[in-house]
Amino acid sequence: MTSPAPATFRDYLELTKPRLSLLSVLTALVGYLAARPPHDWVRLALVVVGTSLAAGGVAALNQWLEHDTDARMKRTADRPIPAGKVATGSAFVMGTLMCIGALFLLFAKVNALAAMFTLLTIASYLGWYTPWKKWSRWSTEVGAIAGAFPPLIGWSAGEGKVTALGWILFGVLLLWQIPHFMAVAWTHRRDYSAVDFPMLPANDPAGRRAAAWSLVNAVALVLVSLLPTILGLATRAYGLAALLIGLWFWWRALAFLRADERDAAARKLFLASIIYLPVVLGALVADRMINF
Repeated sequence: MTSPAPATFRDYLELTKPRLSLLSVLTALVGYLAARPPHDWVRLALVVVGTSLAAGGVAALNQWLEHDTDARMKRTADRPIPAGKVATGSAFVMGTLMCIGALFLLFAKVNALAAMFTLLTIASYLGWYTPWKKWSRWSTEVGAIAGAFPPLIGWSAGEGKVTALGWILFGVLLLWQIPHFMAVAWTHRRDYSAVDFPMLPANDPAGRRAAAWSLVNAVALVLVSLLPTILGLATRAYGLAALLIGLWFWWRALAFLRADERDAAARKLFLASIIYLPVVLGALVADRMINF
């Protein structure tokens, strides 16, 4: 019997889920820039590095915790641990060291509040969301809470406290994730059913509840995204941009309600969510940096 090939750098990089981790880093950066702190490139770099370490570490530990179910799902069977590329012990050590490094860096070099929100992200994702996936229909919403903390990491680093716009960013990220992940979960519902994950799309054969819940959160998302203009924290130009892209997002969520086109609509809603978030957040940051 031949020994498995040693893990490569690419295998360990894949363990950090770089594309998903990049979202956490970018939203933390959005929070930092929207707070409009004094120009400090060192602090900005520390936020990026600290958030990158935390996001990558959480991803590695999540795969360590879920390697058994990952092996049984088609969409995750090629991940480094179930594919035999990275040993479970190596994944645990790597993920743990990355999370500890992130917390130490942010606490020592940025501030305690940024480190606290990082700790909340780590704890809620690994200690709350990951186990709930196996037994609760509300795991997606719990995961959305965990995924909405990064903007608060950045805002805390930039302002030293969290004010109204920081919490609005938290709300935008939280609400955006529901239609985004409902579309993903509907597309891969058979995989989730195979491992008995009680996510809403896996337990909703017709898809009506998943589609309706996506629309409810899409409507709430657009309303929350308009609050910066309503509260005088952004200009009407931002508000118009948020409204227009929001109406388009509503349209895609409404299409998800149609039973005869639900599979195609789910894919289109997912793609719409990928476009919507950077447009809204980019418009807000640009508006804050140019007009305030």
